[in-house]
Amino acid sequence: MDRQLTETIKRRYNRISIVFDWMDRMIREEWRNNLISRVHGDVLEVGVGTGANLPFYSGDVRLTGIDFSPGMLKYARKKASSMQIPVQLVEMDAQNMEFADDSFDFVLATCVFCSVPDPVAGLMEMRRVCKPDGRVLLLEHMRSENPVAGLLMDLFNPITVRISGANINRKTMGNIHKAGFLVEEKIELMGTIIQLLVLHPHK
Repeated sequence: MDRQLTETIKRRYNRISIVFDWMDRMIREEWRNNLISRVHGDVLEVGVGTGANLPFYSGDVRLTGIDFSPGMLKYARKKASSMQIPVQLVEMDAQNMEFADDSFDFVLATCVFCSVPDPVAGLMEMRRVCKPDGRVLLLEHMRSENPVAGLLMDLFNPITVRISGANINRKTMGNIHKAGFLVEEKIELMGTIIQLLVLHPHK
């Protein structure tokens, strides 16, 4: 794990935290609702950011949210203060979580693995802390499977990384398989670029 790269990306997200809610509008509310309506019990949200998903949680949920950016968490805590479910927000690195194995019924992330320096390590951590009969849910953007669009994403990726720390050309499906998951459900929301994925931890 590249600690220097992790710190660099953390500083970028601290810097853009004040405008991140505006940047995050590309993720539609119905996509978030589709993802979060599936969860119950002990839930971990990895990369909770400024808390864009928080208004969608309800019912039988005990939520823990982590993010490595204190700047992001500052805004998430403001949103969490008005929630009707138990919420704990913690500064933590997705690549090295401080939770015991098999801690959560559901583990989810929304457009996080474009910026985790070692995405396979982060995915393996999600798998580790998910209960054997639990599920990992992802709403992720990734490199297009269309050859021309994929090439354009490769071309523009250095610019997006420099501005925000986010990679637009991650081959996330390959990383998911490397982390040891079984893909139970895949919904293409914007071609192959944005997908909702239901993963079995396969323990």
